[in-house]
Amino acid sequence: MIGYLLFATICVTVRTETCTGSCKDVLQGYLTGQASSALATYQIEALKREFKSFTGLIEESMNTFKQKIQQDIRIQDLTRNGSVIYTRWGKKKCRSGAELVFSGFTGGSWYAHPGAAVDPLCLPRDPEWGIYKDGVDGQKAFVYGSEYQTFTSNIMPGVYEHDVPCAVCVVRNRSLLKMFPARKSCYEGWKIEYNGYLMTGKPEHNAGSMYTCVDGNPDTLHGGRANKDGYLFYMVEGRCGSLKCPPYVEGRELTCVVCSKE
Repeated sequence: MIGYLLFATICVTVRTETCTGSCKDVLQGYLTGQASSALATYQIEALKREFKSFTGLIEESMNTFKQKIQQDIRIQDLTRNGSVIYTRWGKKKCRSGAELVFSGFTGGSWYAHPGAAVDPLCLPRDPEWGIYKDGVDGQKAFVYGSEYQTFTSNIMPGVYEHDVPCAVCVVRNRSLLKMFPARKSCYEGWKIEYNGYLMTGKPEHNAGSMYTCVDGNPDTLHGGRANKDGYLFYMVEGRCGSLKCPPYVEGRELTCVVCSKE
């Protein structure tokens, strides 16, 4: 429409010299009417665009408000019906009633490194990478796989030097989670998540370690039966002296249980 008006204006300018006065009046009147009509159409279209933009803002605001309400409801649900998360060491799955976040590989520092990290890691099977540089660089820390070191014990037969799996689990409607050493059942008011045996690193090794509750019916990773070391799990037994015997017994392997509470 604007292009048409410009064309008409040029035509008027060109024909002014040959057109009579009455001809000019006719053309000017025609163009004035067309301009008014075009202006009205433009104003209507502008109002339509403005109204559409306004309704879009209203819709966006309502969606944001709806999402906030839903988020507040979820937060209230989590506050009212809390959840706890834990790692089930030595297993690929969670117990019945617990939600599996992921099943992975147990890893940690090398058993003989004096600067080792003490805690084991549950590493996922689907790692993601950021910025990286391949190749061994000594100015880094390291993470290795893990193995069961149960060659002097018949408590976990068949898993010696096998690699250790892990499972990260969520249990709903709980507020507390606790590992109890030297127990295989939970205290009153607590619910068992899993039980097993207390394990940690060997005292003669340089690397620090931490006491970990490994499931008493452990799984192994496929293809992991080889002596490659890494982060090592040994049974823990009592030593009498400052440790009171009874109730503890010299040289007896310690159990453990992981419990949750509403």
